[in-house]
Amino acid sequence: MELEEMQAVWSQMSNQIEKQKKLTDKMIIMMTQDQYRKKINKIAYPEIIGAIICYGTAILIITNFYKLDNWYTLLSGIITTCILLILPVLSLKSIHKMHKIDIATNNYKETLIAYNKGKKRFQLVTKMGFYLGFILLFAIMPVTTKILNNKDLFSPAPGKSIWPLIVAIPIAVVFFIAFARWVGKYYNRNMNSAESLFKELDKNDM
Repeated sequence: MELEEMQAVWSQMSNQIEKQKKLTDKMIIMMTQDQYRKKINKIAYPEIIGAIICYGTAILIITNFYKLDNWYTLLSGIITTCILLILPVLSLKSIHKMHKIDIATNNYKETLIAYNKGKKRFQLVTKMGFYLGFILLFAIMPVTTKILNNKDLFSPAPGKSIWPLIVAIPIAVVFFIAFARWVGKYYNRNMNSAESLFKELDKNDM
């Protein structure tokens, strides 16, 4: 085989190897993108379910607003409705920002910057959600009691003890804090796992 023929064969083999490498890299990026979105979906799906519950509860309160016939149940109804309508929007919007990150078109630095920005925004919304949820825990009590049972939470019927309410409130607070911490750890675990996918790509020269 002459030198020119050998060079042509070598060039052809190099081109094939390069094409194969590009195809392999593209497949890795597509698989990483799919895995990343699955991680984010593990956060998104519970939030979507929570949003449906929030909006369903808000609709229930709005359609029965006429039952809130004193100033504190009316105020509680307004606060509860505002939190139920606003918080899911903030949460889902921040998740959408993370979900739409396109690994294929961005380099490692751009992807990581976009992800960290989205992560910080979601963590801020989560923290805000904890405090608003704590307010909601107390605001919704007189509203649901009035709407569902037509009873005033703070004016029990004659002969009725308020001790069940006094006992129920601390239990509800403890349950809320424990649940919020568990959800926070679950979300952080999935976000850290999603971030580790970017680092793996960087090792492979994304």
